[in-house]
Amino acid sequence: MNAPDKPLSTTAVLAGIAGRRLAVVGDAMLDHFVWGSVDRISPEAPVPVVRVREETWKLGGAANVAAGIRALGAEARFFGLCGRDEAATTLRRLLDERGIAADGLVADAARPTTLKTRIIAHHQQICRTDREDDGPVDDAGIAALVGGLRRNGPFDGIVLSDYGKGVLTGASLPALLGAAREAGVPVVVDPKRGDYAKYRGATSLTPNQREAEQACGHAIAGPEDLRRAGRRLLDLTGAEAVLITRGEHGMALYEESGAEHHLPAAATTVYDVTGAGDTVIAVYTACLAAGAPHLEAARLANHAAGLAVRELGTAAVTLDQLKAVLPGGSGR
Repeated sequence: MNAPDKPLSTTAVLAGIAGRRLAVVGDAMLDHFVWGSVDRISPEAPVPVVRVREETWKLGGAANVAAGIRALGAEARFFGLCGRDEAATTLRRLLDERGIAADGLVADAARPTTLKTRIIAHHQQICRTDREDDGPVDDAGIAALVGGLRRNGPFDGIVLSDYGKGVLTGASLPALLGAAREAGVPVVVDPKRGDYAKYRGATSLTPNQREAEQACGHAIAGPEDLRRAGRRLLDLTGAEAVLITRGEHGMALYEESGAEHHLPAAATTVYDVTGAGDTVIAVYTACLAAGAPHLEAARLANHAAGLAVRELGTAAVTLDQLKAVLPGGSGR
């Protein structure tokens, strides 16, 4: 991807998002929230008894990335795996309600739709249960996903969201990454653990600090460790840029040109970090697709992440919300 000769203004970048088509490929999840209160301990075991008052369902995993892109006003098409179960029905309904095309969602009766249930009382998560099969997608599934990605293009940007649940693994990752690269548009990866050389060919990656440490094989205890990790990830992947998210410490952006940028955390209040990484890659990729250079895309993603962590559960940041927190209301 080549940056424009004259960088676009923030206003122009945000305005340009609405006309973009983006594909999200990755591990679909359904987030189930059980809300209640605790006023006693169970007589059966030393655990709290939650009196349930409400249940909600939200898009999770890579599906939440698609929701984040759609919330910005861009068109989002989703490609992933699900089962043939009640959770899949709910997942498809939520995608449809968000206006996200899900004809690239491949159903496999042999595996359940990934379902994460969080039990929350008094604004605190009590426990979580997971129902999933993280085995690799079979050859038929790979063919369906790659074929769908190629048939539904062209796209202005492509996200590969790897949650380690089977979609971006084994033989599927090189096939899907190859199909994405053929499009000649920004391809951004939210990586999982393992050898990052497998992501070679991506335009950019957005690991968090722990993932960066695992990929590089050393702890990040200070600025030099962080710089070494950023440069190592660039070498491993051949990417144009690597954006390392660091929670309360903000973000660090390393570019192939040698440029290095540190962005302080934008959040002043943190209630829940669930889905913050999804928000980062959604905004970052949408901005790259709209013509922003990596630094501007990272700056806007940083502000969006600051909004996302202020809410309990997964949250999709809208364009109006993002504009409202930028200096001057809508950027320069």
